[in-house]
Amino acid sequence: MATQNIYILGIESSCDDTAAAVMHNGRILSNIIANQKIHEEYGGVVPELASRAHQQNIVPVVHQALKKAGITKEQLNAIAFTKGPGLMGSLLVGTSFAKSLAYGLDIPLIDVNHMQGHILAHYIDEDGFEKPPFPFLAMTISGGHTQIVRCDSYFDMTVIGETIDDAVGEAFDKSGKILGLGYPAGPEIDKRAKLGNPKAFKFTKPKVDGLNFSFSGLKTAILYFIQKETKNNPNFIEENLNDICASIQYTIIEILIDKLKKASKETGIKHIAIGGGVSANSGIRQALKDGEKKFGWTTYVPKFEFTTDNAAMIAIVGHLKYLENEFADQNVAASARLKI
Repeated sequence: MATQNIYILGIESSCDDTAAAVMHNGRILSNIIANQKIHEEYGGVVPELASRAHQQNIVPVVHQALKKAGITKEQLNAIAFTKGPGLMGSLLVGTSFAKSLAYGLDIPLIDVNHMQGHILAHYIDEDGFEKPPFPFLAMTISGGHTQIVRCDSYFDMTVIGETIDDAVGEAFDKSGKILGLGYPAGPEIDKRAKLGNPKAFKFTKPKVDGLNFSFSGLKTAILYFIQKETKNNPNFIEENLNDICASIQYTIIEILIDKLKKASKETGIKHIAIGGGVSANSGIRQALKDGEKKFGWTTYVPKFEFTTDNAAMIAIVGHLKYLENEFADQNVAASARLKI
């Protein structure tokens, strides 16, 4: 199949962001995201509200992506969409739209695993960003996922460690809720952590066998700690917020790096890539960079806009599958718990 002038439309609707991107031969021409602010007042994503918002946003978002890319829908070679994992109602909106548009244009349909998208975002053709060579270890960290994945080729991936309860993003958000911060809490904790002492307060790291993670115990420890301290001093949070945030973030980063260090030692793989929304955290990025000196790693962090949920990462998977003639048919269905 010719590799010249391949235009892929990527559609992402797994959670609360409606996104569309247009890719031309591996380079992004547009990457449009419509955020849903309504969930902030509830302190988390409300699935029914998310799917309704996707229905309102998907047509204008796709229209804007095509317009910014400077092409018409008739120039598209294929449409890639998120099959899963994610919220079922949200996935259904993107899946149904992609199937209908592909059918109407009589072009191939490509289903994409959202988690593979986070990992393969590293292969978007972007100046100044190196692509990890195979094999490499990918740590995907987001609001709903925490995984260490061994990647031997574009589509030969093996999950070698994952969370047994809360994901790392949930650990940040639940800690933030305890502290009275807004949603999502991760960026606020990261911001305040830079101003605090990371060793001011010590939180016990959970003991989990192998390469798996657990964060629910940490959340409980933080809750009990705050309850105890505010009982003695009602102004404890206000007076120590930066130090608390720094200590929480420091503990979470140590948990992640300890498991990554163990995975690297067990596999002998020194190329480490990171992806997912929480990879935007400055502390985690710095810890990875420090790992280059401490452990001899070579680390890869994608462009910031390709870390959170976005359609560019769906488009690159679509592009790579297109080159392999890996297409879906019109019977393809969304899957909320899709595995790598």
